[in-house]
Amino acid sequence: MITKTQNYKTVKNLLSKGSTNSKTAKNSIETYILYLAPHTQNSKKINICPKASKGCAAACLFSAGRGKFSNVIASRTNKTEYYLSDKKLFINQLSKELIKIANKSIKQDTKIAIRLNGTSDLDFIALIKKYNNLDLLNGDQFKNLVFYDYTAILGKIKKYINTSYKLTLSRKENNESEILEALKLGGNVAAVFNGDLPTKYKGFIVVNGDESDLVMLEAKNCILGLKAKGEAKKDKSGFVINNN
Repeated sequence: MITKTQNYKTVKNLLSKGSTNSKTAKNSIETYILYLAPHTQNSKKINICPKASKGCAAACLFSAGRGKFSNVIASRTNKTEYYLSDKKLFINQLSKELIKIANKSIKQDTKIAIRLNGTSDLDFIALIKKYNNLDLLNGDQFKNLVFYDYTAILGKIKKYINTSYKLTLSRKENNESEILEALKLGGNVAAVFNGDLPTKYKGFIVVNGDESDLVMLEAKNCILGLKAKGEAKKDKSGFVINNN
């Protein structure tokens, strides 16, 4: 229901089960993921992927898999409108969902993976700390939750490089120096390829990042090779590396 004072419908659950995504469904542990409408695909034209390049925006996985269906697009767009309209309320709901999942993980004595940026690039770890004073990366409350994400922001890589929040820098057509800096720091870089994955790229070992999302937790200082999907197959910007 949309009221006169808001331009979004009430959202029952912000986090989706990883089983709804062909890649996260391959994860060896239960996974939850937050999907928003990327880049400036919202009524306010606010960029929630602030470092997205033209190639990155055009090839975004928003168009891949279930993301091509109108009902999925509508759901992700609605969540984005919710976030932009009432950030504090959105973060409060997200925090409650994470607490519920964390309690389940402790009760079941099992790890659960959380990806907060399925199709966005926001610092939810910091936002939850700011609005709800919850430290997701330290202490016992969230000890069984495994937080990970892709990001195009080198500053986030540097900020969280020595924490339990595992970030992988996304290679774009215009961030050559940044991906080399991330690799020099010991981080991982994700790169999208057309054709077969090479064994090495820029002198670093390439592993198959499509095997499951959790490859980024196991891989150390390497390239996560991803096959072009959706609109990425048509890329001409250089975002996708042609390995045919």
